[in-house]
Amino acid sequence: MTTEPLREEGRTVTAGLPPDEKSAVIAEALREVEAAVVAEAPREAVATEPLRVGNASGFYGDRFDAMREMLTGGPLDVLTGDYLAELTMLILGRDRLKDPARGYAKTFLGQLEECLGLAQERGVRLVANAGGLNPAGLADAVRELADRLGIPARVAHVEGDDLTRRYPDSLAAHAYLGGAGIAACLREGADIVVTGRVTDAALVTGPAMAHFGWAPDAYDRLAGAVVAGHVLECGTQATGGNYAFFTEHDPATLRHPGFPLAELHEDGTSVITKHDGTGGLVDVGTVTAQLLYETAGARYAGPDVTARLDTVRLSQEGPDRVRIDGVRGEAPPPTLKVGLNRLGGFRNEVVFVLTGLDTEAKAALVRDQMDTALATAKSPPAEVRWDLARTDHPDAATEETASALLHLVVRDPEQHAVGRAFSGAAIELALAGYPGFHVLAPPGPGAPYGAFEDAYVAQDSVDQVAVLHDGRRVHIAPADATLVLETAPEPPLPEPLPSGAPTRRAPLGLVAGARSGDKGGNANVGVWVRTEEAWRWLAHALTVDRFRELLPESADLTVVRHVLPDLRALNFVVEGILGEGVASQHRFDPQAKALGEWLRSRHLDIPESLL
Repeated sequence: MTTEPLREEGRTVTAGLPPDEKSAVIAEALREVEAAVVAEAPREAVATEPLRVGNASGFYGDRFDAMREMLTGGPLDVLTGDYLAELTMLILGRDRLKDPARGYAKTFLGQLEECLGLAQERGVRLVANAGGLNPAGLADAVRELADRLGIPARVAHVEGDDLTRRYPDSLAAHAYLGGAGIAACLREGADIVVTGRVTDAALVTGPAMAHFGWAPDAYDRLAGAVVAGHVLECGTQATGGNYAFFTEHDPATLRHPGFPLAELHEDGTSVITKHDGTGGLVDVGTVTAQLLYETAGARYAGPDVTARLDTVRLSQEGPDRVRIDGVRGEAPPPTLKVGLNRLGGFRNEVVFVLTGLDTEAKAALVRDQMDTALATAKSPPAEVRWDLARTDHPDAATEETASALLHLVVRDPEQHAVGRAFSGAAIELALAGYPGFHVLAPPGPGAPYGAFEDAYVAQDSVDQVAVLHDGRRVHIAPADATLVLETAPEPPLPEPLPSGAPTRRAPLGLVAGARSGDKGGNANVGVWVRTEEAWRWLAHALTVDRFRELLPESADLTVVRHVLPDLRALNFVVEGILGEGVASQHRFDPQAKALGEWLRSRHLDIPESLL
């Protein structure tokens, strides 16, 4: 902006004034002009540069130093942190019962104590869902921290997700909000925005809305940001962590993966990358794996937009740079998902160690003894479950590898039914059971377990509020246009490989990658391949029936297969395999983290041309 004396109607307006007054008039005029420029500038004018959004947390308990690493590793505009999961909400609910002032992720405050000054120096805004069940409380705590450190920081928060009063039997009931509240806070100048339960991708869509000024119906652009947000949300899972093909890379590369970032563009495209010089890798495989994590079909619904995962195109743009484009979006559904966490009852467990010979007979004996004892108890448990894990090896060199594990889990609405009567019955067998009787640990009094379920409410029944740094409250309108969510039509399959080609019995993982995860009581297993020839085989070979054969735990459950040709991927949803969710501890791997790796280890007939 010019600093020449201002002129009005052909004359200098400061003519004849003393020097001090001239300076004051000029300074005030410049302030007015600058304010007018900011107020009148079209929103598109601030959207010419890409927005660099990083991630520094994929869960509550992730690498503490990640915030500092991301702030010092290279340029960023926004740094996000995802601290929430279904289990985390239950943990925070328990914290809030002990202290109503808590209910948020305390580690975020610890990270800020080290890094708030860095963020301010570098002009990086922070957006995190660490507010959990108490975003207002966390915002106050952040302000107190900033004041104590002497760092001026404008702190805002988003609220309205807490619907616990509508569900009186729940410990915590929270709607998944979108990015509009975050965007409102950022547009009004917030340096730090903390939220409660928002969708994981909202941590990216919110900053993108604020930066690019997208209209609510810019569905393709919003969907592109959702996809980028989904890739970033789990941190190092996008940069080589938990990667199926990790053995193809130098172990030193994956020892300390850097956290990911996305370069978002105004048209909704993005590039997933990481800071130069950090560990890990970003390639089409790592991004594909994360895209399949905890998703299901082609339509990935959220409060802002429904993203079409069947339109995502990935391409390797360069070392550690993967471009995402082609993403299409649709109007969001008229409802919001609500996560309900409640007390499911009480649980107890004992693990019997069966060593050496006659494993099946030993298991049968102790099971008969315990079933008899529990059946005759004054208050027998409502649920009794046995699982025999054949971890033993013949002619084993160590006692541990010669042993199998027999798990007995009991559940009941009342603690006494899984308490002393159960533990006493197990321990009383110490000298009266199978040869070599011992347990991994004596059972305790029984502990409460949580249960998770979904509910849905109308978007316009939830009052999302952006609480700005100056205390103003901005109510966020629900989506104007919505579209009832329907299953996308199945795309055509590729031509199968020619029949009669020689095959070899081998593990699926020699050809395919996989990643699995949990959504309430369901698990998803995403499976992908890296060549067109392998895709032509996988699309026809890995049917629902074959999936059930390979994973017998799913044999009696509903399994739904979704086909994503552009990713060369199949996504299987196994309904009910996790019982009432991770907190219910329904199975050995309660979050289904390794379900995909189990599938990759299973053998089937694979064309030799693919091996």
